[in-house]
Amino acid sequence: MSDDELEDFEPDQDDLEKEDDEKETEEWEDYRKEGEEYSEEWMLNPLTEDMMKEGLSLLCKTGNGLAHAYVKLEVKERDLTDIYLLRSYIHLRYVDVSENHLTDLSPLNNLTHLLWLKADGNNLQSAHLNELPYLQIASFAYNQITDTEGISHPRLGSLDLKGNRIRRVTGLDPQKLISLHTLELRGNQLESTLGINLPKLKNLFLEIKDTGPKT
Repeated sequence: MSDDELEDFEPDQDDLEKEDDEKETEEWEDYRKEGEEYSEEWMLNPLTEDMMKEGLSLLCKTGNGLAHAYVKLEVKERDLTDIYLLRSYIHLRYVDVSENHLTDLSPLNNLTHLLWLKADGNNLQSAHLNELPYLQIASFAYNQITDTEGISHPRLGSLDLKGNRIRRVTGLDPQKLISLHTLELRGNQLESTLGINLPKLKNLFLEIKDTGPKT
């Protein structure tokens, strides 16, 4: 895929096989409560080559068009604790690692052609990644994320951070997030809207925590 093709990418619902974004709130609340109740450490379960073979799909041209590679990976609900193996799969464009036990997404920093990322329902404390030049859709819903630092992808249009533990919005640089039009922050512990100053923002979803009567 050329840079022009990546820039003109329009998310296709059939290709991504997206689940309905409006999942029942009660189901997710139950999920979060279970995670809080069970504090035992998960057994190490890294992503393996066999899992990769099962999860890869969508064969596409790469580079100058003479080579091909699978560009979509779905490895959700696999009890994964480590995705280090992804460092070498640099052609991936669509990645779904949701509903695992991940605490670190840094191997994704190597995926400079990444367009779409879903990492919902893990144990992430941060959504920080290196700047990914083509990333357009990213979802980190229902993790343990406490801040909005380290999100600086210039083509990012939709960012989902609902169901985390964010109190204040910081680090969302309007000079870097020049394409962000949809921001989902419901289900956090927000105390104000300070820090949300994005030039292209059209859809903002949030709830402000009631801090009680002022004295």
